Amino acid sequence: MIKINELQLSKDLIRFPSITPKDAGVIKFLSKKLEKLGFTCKILEFKDKKSKPIKNLYAKIGKKGPNLCYAGHTDVVPPGNLKDWTTNPFKPSVKKNYLIGRGANDMKSSIACFVAAVSNFLQKNQKFKGSISFLITGDEEGYAINGTKKVVEYLKKRKEKINFCIVGEPTNPNKLGEMIKIGRRGSLSGKIEITGTQGHIAYPHLSNNPINTMVAICKKLKENRLDKGNKNFQPSNLEFTSINVDNTAHNVIPARAKAQFNIRYNNLHTSGSLKKKINSIVKKVCKKNKCNYKIDYIANGDAFLTKPGKTIFMAKNIIKKITRINPKLSTTGGTSDARFIKKISPCLEFGLVNKTMHKVDECVSLTDLKKLTKIYKNILVEYFK
Repeated sequence: MIKINELQLSKDLIRFPSITPKDAGVIKFLSKKLEKLGFTCKILEFKDKKSKPIKNLYAKIGKKGPNLCYAGHTDVVPPGNLKDWTTNPFKPSVKKNYLIGRGANDMKSSIACFVAAVSNFLQKNQKFKGSISFLITGDEEGYAINGTKKVVEYLKKRKEKINFCIVGEPTNPNKLGEMIKIGRRGSLSGKIEITGTQGHIAYPHLSNNPINTMVAICKKLKENRLDKGNKNFQPSNLEFTSINVDNTAHNVIPARAKAQFNIRYNNLHTSGSLKKKINSIVKKVCKKNKCNYKIDYIANGDAFLTKPGKTIFMAKNIIKKITRINPKLSTTGGTSDARFIKKISPCLEFGLVNKTMHKVDECVSLTDLKKLTKIYKNILVEYFK
């Protein structure tokens, strides 16, 4: 049985410039590593008419239950201006006890820690009672259409049972051990287009300015408080992300105005109930101002919550023992692929410190790498006792 070093594997994974949706060979590389540990690996490629094909990996060792799954992603966000980095983002380097590189934090190093944990676990537990699986996607940082969502559908069709899943997203704000995610808010994006009547600025009575209607809609939607939150979730929130009028002339009333918004919402709502509420407000304002409107939505998953049980409290105790920090059970932050996995399995999210994710000189503490590997290994030991 080979032994995997988490730092070396982190470096190996970071070297692949796997910017969404490019795979750059990283899935195949990881698959070969897991095969050497005894895993049966299946590379799953999904595509549709609107997006490029995405490579995903489902790997499993053992045929019995229970099945403990680790989920993560090998795709990364663009590095930005390379001149702003102190090192090449895809040539990882260690400086002052930190590993620097794109994906060091989000989340190639977490994958490396779990693979290392599994290699350590299997050295002493080759005949463990159960199975371990990896669900790895190359489409988490993008639209997430052909990634984990499609893999989950594939597993459901094959009646593949996952009893519990650990998602390795970076969950800790400042120190390793601060936070376990047991749920996430939902995300709903929308584009509003208001159509008025173009005309001369000196004769406003002959036109219908869509900007006035859009301003009224923005005001109304922001004034409409969605909720006060609950014991598990913070209040839902709508934010406008852009307002655009394609008009360069100072003396012309435009015909159209557009706006974009996003709502992060708790489990008091669904995407359907929010669409109904927004449509009602927009329709009422447009009717009053005699404007036409169109709304397009993109729903990225409803809010969900994993009720804390035996496995979550077990993981919480292990994290506390190793980090000497009592982790908070939280639902804050953005979306993650747990929103798809929760359809087939209860899950928690725990990974590295997220302070530098998506930033220039993204990095991870070497000490945290060792601790996270130990945490993941101890979870494996306790889970399969």
